[in-house]
Amino acid sequence: MASLYQLKPAFQRLLHPAVAVLARAGVTPNQVTLVALVVSIVTGAALVAFPADRAALLAVPMVMFLRMALNAIDGMLAREHGMQTTFGGFINELCDVASDCALILPFVLVLPQAAIWVVLLTVFAVLAEFAGVVAQALGGSRRYDGPMGKSDRAFLFGFIALLLGVGVAPGAWCVMLVGAGCALSALTMFRRIKLGSIEIEAANKTKGGSGT
Repeated sequence: MASLYQLKPAFQRLLHPAVAVLARAGVTPNQVTLVALVVSIVTGAALVAFPADRAALLAVPMVMFLRMALNAIDGMLAREHGMQTTFGGFINELCDVASDCALILPFVLVLPQAAIWVVLLTVFAVLAEFAGVVAQALGGSRRYDGPMGKSDRAFLFGFIALLLGVGVAPGAWCVMLVGAGCALSALTMFRRIKLGSIEIEAANKTKGGSGT
C-alpha cells in the first residue's frame, strides 16, 4: 500500500551532500539521532505548555520535516560511511519511538475532542514499529510497510498543526483525520506482522529445501 516511505530514496539523494559534509566533520549517527530526539521533546513540551499557540503549532510541520531529514541522515551516515554499530541500532529504534510519542501525544491537549484517537494512534504506532523490529529479530527484514508509517504520521500531524496554526478552527475534521490515522496505524501493524511472517516462513522453507 502507498506510503511516503516510498519517497525515501529520492529524499536521500537530496541529502547526500549534507551527509558528506557531516561525515567529514566527524558527526556520528548517534549524535544525529539524539539531536532529533531532543528537538522532538522540546517541540512536544512547547505544545503541552501552549496547546493553542499558533507559533507552536506552525513549528510542528517544520520540526516534522527536520526530524524526517535527521532520521534519513543518521542511517546514511551509518551505512555509507562505515559507522554502523549494534548500540547505534538500539539507539535509533528507541529514539524513533520516543520522538514519535513526544510529538504525537501532546495533540491530546491540542485536540481534546480527538484525545482518545490520538492515544490509540500512538499505541498502534508503537506496536507497528515493534512489529517491524520483531520481523527483523526473527530472521526477516526490518518492515517499513505502510499505509501509516513514520513519515505518514509526521505528514498527518504536521498537516493538522499547519491548518490549526493558520487559523482553521478545530472541529469534526480533526476527529475524522486522527481517527482515520488510527485505523491506518492499526492496519500498518497487522500488515507488518502478516508480511513479515510470510517473508520469514518463505525463507525458512527455502533453507529447509536446500538442506534436503
